[in-house]
Amino acid sequence: MQVELRTASIAEKPVLRNLVQFYLYEFSRYMPSLRLDANDGLYEGIPDLDEYWENPNRDPFLIRVDGELAGFALVVRGAGSEPHQIGEFFVSLKFAGKGVGTSAAKQIFEMFPGDWLIHEMWNNYQAQAFWRTVVHAYTNGNYEEYYDERRRPFQKFRTSQPHC
Repeated sequence: MQVELRTASIAEKPVLRNLVQFYLYEFSRYMPSLRLDANDGLYEGIPDLDEYWENPNRDPFLIRVDGELAGFALVVRGAGSEPHQIGEFFVSLKFAGKGVGTSAAKQIFEMFPGDWLIHEMWNNYQAQAFWRTVVHAYTNGNYEEYYDERRRPFQKFRTSQPHC
């Protein structure tokens, strides 16, 4: 199984925008405030999605498995002393639990060496378990975890060279 992470071109923005609907559908269980629009049956989307093609510190990626579309990742590159962050990350259910997300995440870490800060919703235990496992494996346990005032967990770590 080949997991490919590739920058989403401007022509692929509609593809990513469509994938966001599936992401928000799954995410709505953690954010009851997300609602389908009564007129078109769609979620509002990610408000700053266009910035991932307009802002040089943001990168949109599509994830494919053996050529088949499998998800997306939105990366916010750290500027100055700010760490890199995962803005949004989605792998479709068909590929869940098969190492696709782990492979894509590791590819992202390799592309952007330096300080990283990843956070999850306080009530999204599945995402928390995923990111803890990925970060622990990638850093060989060399990371810090803490919680903010809204009980969101954060994983903080540094990568400066490729890991095996």
